[in-house]
Amino acid sequence: MSVTLRASLREAARLLGRAGIENAGHEARLLAVTALAQPIESMIAHGDRLLSDSECRRVQLLVERRAGREPLSRIRGEREFWGLPFRLAPETLDPRPDSETLVAAVLREVVDAKAPLRLLDLGTGSGCLLLALLSELPCAIGIGIDRSPGATAAAADNAARLGLASRCHFAVGDWSEALAGTFDWIVCNPPYIPESAIAGLAPEVALFDPLPALDGGGDGLDAYRLILPRLGRLLGAEGRLALEIGDGQAMAVTALAVESGLALDDSLCDLGGRRRCLLFSPAVATMLKHQVKKSLGLGPHPV
Repeated sequence: MSVTLRASLREAARLLGRAGIENAGHEARLLAVTALAQPIESMIAHGDRLLSDSECRRVQLLVERRAGREPLSRIRGEREFWGLPFRLAPETLDPRPDSETLVAAVLREVVDAKAPLRLLDLGTGSGCLLLALLSELPCAIGIGIDRSPGATAAAADNAARLGLASRCHFAVGDWSEALAGTFDWIVCNPPYIPESAIAGLAPEVALFDPLPALDGGGDGLDAYRLILPRLGRLLGAEGRLALEIGDGQAMAVTALAVESGLALDDSLCDLGGRRRCLLFSPAVATMLKHQVKKSLGLGPHPV
């Protein structure tokens, strides 16, 4: 029996609501846009249009996937981050607005946006951090490293689609191993969820984000223990590190960084008010800055 588009949307919203999906009506429309490859304006204007059996089935299949808590972004194959469209792969995290805090933190600290900066993104995933920064820093170049070949392929594809491929390179690697030279900025969003907490995450995360990109070990700090001791040789004298952390991890991660020869410059909160990003510099460089400020009567650099 044929149904109208409007009736199909009502039924989709009902099923999504029963599955616990917030904003079920809005998500139903977005799923229909994806299934029917029509702009939402056309759907609104032609709500009385009868759907064919194949169209009904396409909508139904996407609604069933979302009712199973598959994220809308994975169903659609794309997530917006920093105003840019990023294609996803099974091996990449679904980028979240919280991680935009790192991009904002770096851009706030860059004095000259046209400087020829060298950037490094460890655990690049979809490439969202590095590519968002390159989109704002027109003379910067960057390297993205990930241990997943599928993730690096997705990042390279995103770079090409965004017109940024000429200024970046993505490679498979174990964090910073085999890298040479120094970088002006290193950004990193490592796995930091304690192993025991993963099962309690929202199904969209626990069931569909890649486990290696979530699992931070028993206390959530395993990746930081691996990464931080290796970064001293990769940060130039004026180099900086922007590091994403989980809720309540600031003190523990800062202690690990200090043990590795880094000094905390600042911390920033995400839109939810949770401390999300820590900024570090090499401890020697930070000490020299403090001495200069003191000699000029400017007082210590605020931390």
